[in-house]
Amino acid sequence: MRIAVCDDNRQDACAIRDLLEGQKVKLYSDAESLLADVKQGGVRYDLYLLDIFMENSMNGLELAQELRAVDEAAVLCFVSTSDDFYREAYDLYAIQYLIKPVSREAVQRLLDKVEQTFLKNREKTLPYSWRRASGVIPYGKILYISSREHVLFIRCTDGRVQESTGKLNDLEQQICGDTFLRCHQSFIVNIYHVEGMSGSSLMVAEEQIPISRRYYAEVRKRYQQILFEGVDL
Repeated sequence: MRIAVCDDNRQDACAIRDLLEGQKVKLYSDAESLLADVKQGGVRYDLYLLDIFMENSMNGLELAQELRAVDEAAVLCFVSTSDDFYREAYDLYAIQYLIKPVSREAVQRLLDKVEQTFLKNREKTLPYSWRRASGVIPYGKILYISSREHVLFIRCTDGRVQESTGKLNDLEQQICGDTFLRCHQSFIVNIYHVEGMSGSSLMVAEEQIPISRRYYAEVRKRYQQILFEGVDL
């Protein structure tokens, strides 16, 4: 696994590198150097470990936003002395949030989670069939799915809306569980792309997706689980 560690504290960075034994690790002392490699050099890493507080440089959250703009699928993990910024990390879809000093056990849990994520992304795709066209869409690329008159509308992260023949009730039985959640008679959402929950709606890609009374309790429970999972003390 190729891993970038960005931390202006050399001692902390080296300590994390030592815990990542067996991996290909490159250390960066500032955000700008990492961004230059990614933007100008076309370098990509399987995992980015970003310190939140960095002097004389943009902070880890700002760096993560820049990385997301270049590499939508970037796997991010934040490192900090406190959990004060966990909400912001969640909004950037960070896979984990490590608290300094980082333990060997926490790093191993992180690596296990990254490997599981890669495996999940490789294995899980949603097939579609529309007229004479057919194909598959990775789960991670799907924001939500809506339906109208036995036609499914699959809204993707790149703005594409793929139509497919099918019924939402049948699809619910096939895919809902860890990643997808039924929230309304006409909607299934990818819970990992939910940006917020307010009243009886979910915010997904700046769109409000309704939550019906029938599904409200389960949606709220799952949203809260996702919101607070991943903090590693």
